[in-house]
Amino acid sequence: MTSIVKNQTYEVTIDGYTSEGMGVARLGGQPLFVRGALRGETCRVKIIGIKKDVRYGLLEEVLTPSPHRIESACPVYGKCGGCDFLHMDYEEELAMKRQRVADALTRIGGVEPELLAEMEILGARQTDHYRNKTIYAVGSSEGRAVTGFFRRRSHQVIPTNGCLIQQEEADAAAAVLRAWIDRYQIPVYDEETGEGLIRHLYVRTSRAGRSLVTVVAAGGGLPHAEELIGAMRQALPQMTGLILNENRTRGNTVLAGEVRTLWGEETLEDELCGLAFRLSAQSFYQVNRDQAEVLYGRALELAGLGQEDLALDLYCGTGTISLCLAKKAGRVIGAEIVPEAVEDARKNAVENDISNAEFICAGASQAAHELQTRGVR
Repeated sequence: MTSIVKNQTYEVTIDGYTSEGMGVARLGGQPLFVRGALRGETCRVKIIGIKKDVRYGLLEEVLTPSPHRIESACPVYGKCGGCDFLHMDYEEELAMKRQRVADALTRIGGVEPELLAEMEILGARQTDHYRNKTIYAVGSSEGRAVTGFFRRRSHQVIPTNGCLIQQEEADAAAAVLRAWIDRYQIPVYDEETGEGLIRHLYVRTSRAGRSLVTVVAAGGGLPHAEELIGAMRQALPQMTGLILNENRTRGNTVLAGEVRTLWGEETLEDELCGLAFRLSAQSFYQVNRDQAEVLYGRALELAGLGQEDLALDLYCGTGTISLCLAKKAGRVIGAEIVPEAVEDARKNAVENDISNAEFICAGASQAAHELQTRGVR
């Protein structure tokens, strides 16, 4: 077995991917994980970490590039920690994700590999601007406000004025927030000291282009709030509401504490699988609406539910899957630990005229115990 030395550079050939999408090579009889390397590539890699059963390498040079390697259109890709796969085309990304699922099913689930030979992966038709939920961290650079995402393994905000996977409405809201902070000298939050006010900007956008904007602050008072409301309404004419989340906790939790409405409505309505869903800032909701519809449709098809069946949806969030199941099942019970999400789920059932769905506010194990005592099977 070849002795591997840290900080030494080696030439390797990538033959697969980790579950996180890093390239995998064999070096000295052990796997070597290399972020940014593609299957089939020959690369020069510097060893940056040695553990008992695995090595970690830094990609220094691609000697033989994969035909699936592309130049990312994002100017901060590699600096921002938000995306992992913009250096590969979508065909390779789907192949990598298919391998990830197949590996889990064979190694962990014990499924025979030949059963997966025809396993289909249903890719997205839209790969840009598909996220309906955006959370921008707020920071400062050279005395001016910046919004963006954290650098990988740090809390340094990488400024992002326009993100390729977020909605344009979110970028417009971020521009308004930055200008408002700079004009009125509003202090941004510092996680290390716990000082400052503005922490995050959280934007949900509906299929129809309406937005619910939440400003996350470390305190209850928001100076010049009317000026912020006016600027947001001008930049986002279809904004349904502007929310303030008073998050006084230390650390990087985005939403915590009291939520109050500064202007407009406290919820946003969206359409999914032909149903209307009313979402609050705290509600869980699939960030890729189009792919969620593909996923839910396939799940319903495979479940084969009939009117005599009872379906149980643990971790049901705002009831999106539950209410889709209710179209086919005789009865559905959803369980969710977040009270606001349960309230949203109940309202969504009423709004969609669905009477065969029940929602319980409880953790999964607590809900299972309650259903058992009720004789539900």
